[in-house]
Amino acid sequence: RQGATILGAIMVDNSAAKVLIDIAKTQDETIGDGTTSVAVLCGELLREGEKLINARIHPQTIIEGWRLAAQEARVALEALATDNSADEALFREDLINIARTTLSSKLLTHEKDHFAELAVSAVLRLRGSNNLDYIQIIKKPGGSL
Repeated sequence: RQGATILGAIMVDNSAAKVLIDIAKTQDETIGDGTTSVAVLCGELLREGEKLINARIHPQTIIEGWRLAAQEARVALEALATDNSADEALFREDLINIARTTLSSKLLTHEKDHFAELAVSAVLRLRGSNNLDYIQIIKKPGGSL
C-alpha cells in the first residue's frame, strides 16, 4: 500500500501523473497489493507510448498494438500453464508456491513458509466452496509474529 499512499499524497497537475495515481488507487482498492508494480508498469507504457507518438504513430495504432500484445501474452501464458488439480500433492505445491510469492512483498517475508502452509491448508479445507466465512481470521493489533 506504500505506492498508493505516496502517490495519493502528491498534488499533481500533469494528466499522465493523475492516470498513474488513479491506477494505483484502483489497484489498492480492488486487490490491496501491487500498487507500486502497476505504477511502474504504467509509467513504462507511457514512456514507450511517448516515443511512438514522437515517431508520429497515431495513438489509436499504439493502443491497438498494446491490445494485440496483451492477447498474445495471454495466449503464450495459457500455453505454458499446467493444470495440476488432478494430482493432490502437485496442486498443493502449486498453491504453496503462489502463496509464498504473494507473501514475499509483505511484512511476513521471514515467516512466509509458515503462513503459506497455513493459508493453503485453510483454503483446501473449503473443498471447492467459495464461502470464506469458514476460515477464521484473527486480527491482533501491534506486537510481532
